[in-house]
Amino acid sequence: MKYPNNLIKTYKKPLTYKNRGMDLENELNESNKYYREIDKALIYKKPTPIGVSNVIYTDKGKVIERGFFKEPSTLDYNGLYREKYIEYEAKVTKNKTSFPLANIHPHQIKHIENVLRHKGIVFLIIKINEIVYLLRGKDFINYINTHERKSIPYEFIKDVGYKIKYSYRPALDYLKIVDEIYFNGGNQ
Repeated sequence: MKYPNNLIKTYKKPLTYKNRGMDLENELNESNKYYREIDKALIYKKPTPIGVSNVIYTDKGKVIERGFFKEPSTLDYNGLYREKYIEYEAKVTKNKTSFPLANIHPHQIKHIENVLRHKGIVFLIIKINEIVYLLRGKDFINYINTHERKSIPYEFIKDVGYKIKYSYRPALDYLKIVDEIYFNGGNQ
């Protein structure tokens, strides 16, 4: 905006990483709701296990004043699809050249290995460079077991992952990719 004496003032929104994955999470929640509505799959967002240590009472009801994480959470979503257990983690990165492995905790890596061992379907949905990819759990584990890097290069995700296209409904039809790689002759 121009002010008298040609003074120009600009407003810059402070940079924050808080809730950067909420758009992706909302899109996945809406997609999963759609899958349930048409009876295609039963997939839900898992709540984080939280214990309550202090509650206060207000005119609007009880409010949790203090809480704690009871145990480490596993992955973000789980459920059933085509008689198979399915579980996945959703992540967003602003990094344009790689996906930092620090975004996935060691207990989550172990959990991905456990789901694979029990023949479940497990993967990551990663939004990088404003493009959403499905990276199979098997490919993710193979990568971290064979590379010393602290991140997965974008080129690897582009080459090995599966691009999930946006659509009207569901917003992210990731089950189309799951069908392609796990049920229609894919090599799991």
